[in-house]
Amino acid sequence: MTESVAICQYLLARHAPSPFDVAVDDTDHPSFLNWLHFGEATLTVPQTLVLRYSRFEPEARRQPQVVEDYTRWFLARLRAVEAALSQRHWLCAGRFTLADISVGYALMLAADIGLSGYFKSGIRAYWQRLQQRPGYQGAMRRQAGYAPAAQARPDDPSES
Repeated sequence: MTESVAICQYLLARHAPSPFDVAVDDTDHPSFLNWLHFGEATLTVPQTLVLRYSRFEPEARRQPQVVEDYTRWFLARLRAVEAALSQRHWLCAGRFTLADISVGYALMLAADIGLSGYFKSGIRAYWQRLQQRPGYQGAMRRQAGYAPAAQARPDDPSES
């Protein structure tokens, strides 16, 4: 398997029951699946184009119009998240689930590439709730512990 959310969905099914899952017979299961895939497919895809054409391409190939267009596309799709959160703290099932992790990853990426300044109040509050979770904080601590090793690696994997 190579698709990140598919891997997560498989692990939930394989190790069920899980507090991060929403059971198939739960009335919020369709919403859960929608938000689970929305984070990866709808929110991160435009951000990959922002990254490519603002940072990854050589200077001569950068495309400011593409960056602007896909930033707008991302922000327009974020409105659905804002609307869903207008009446609740989490996206579905009345609790934190893998769907929140998926959408939260997209928000983390947005913050990393400088788009969090565009977040409206509901998204900002949700992003803060996600960051306050002990699991998120622990993951960030573990990631920071690996950062020096990652920086020491050569850019070309064939050199290692």
